[in-house]
Amino acid sequence: MQVYKIKNMKRICLMFVLLGIGFFMNAQEPKKGIEKILGEQRLPEVSLNNVDGKKINVADYGKSGKVTVLSFWATWCIPCKKELSNISELYEEWQKKYNVQVVAVSIDDSRSAGKVKPYVESQRWTYQVLLDVNQDLKRELNIQSVPFTVVVDSTGKIISTHSGYVEGDEFVLEEELQKLVPQSK
Repeated sequence: MQVYKIKNMKRICLMFVLLGIGFFMNAQEPKKGIEKILGEQRLPEVSLNNVDGKKINVADYGKSGKVTVLSFWATWCIPCKKELSNISELYEEWQKKYNVQVVAVSIDDSRSAGKVKPYVESQRWTYQVLLDVNQDLKRELNIQSVPFTVVVDSTGKIISTHSGYVEGDEFVLEEELQKLVPQSK
């Protein structure tokens, strides 16, 4: 009986030591991404292809002098497609009023990435569309799920993020754009 209690105590102690090591290792360096967004986080230097195969450095959007909205989506995500379609209806007006550019970042993997361009063309979206097939940008920004929106101000600083989509969120996004460009019409 005594031997059994000692073995159990050793197991419990070992478990706590391993848990402590795991917590310590995770606490060493904060993840890049959402945890730093309220500070001075900027778009990372990640190159993605657009739907025409041209390489685009995502960090360049933050250097354009425009407010940038990155909308992460996938062809299989119904709320994502609804959000981008609703934004599309307002996009031309937003470009004039807020000097904004919307970039739709597809996280479709290599098997379904071929569906992105035909879908975008069928919707007549005028946004730049990037393919994050390896989810490099998604990982850099610590994005867990789509739809996910990132707003970058005209100086390239990430201002806010939003996860999910509910009908009407595009108007909440517009209110945020208004705050970034107060002299808008």
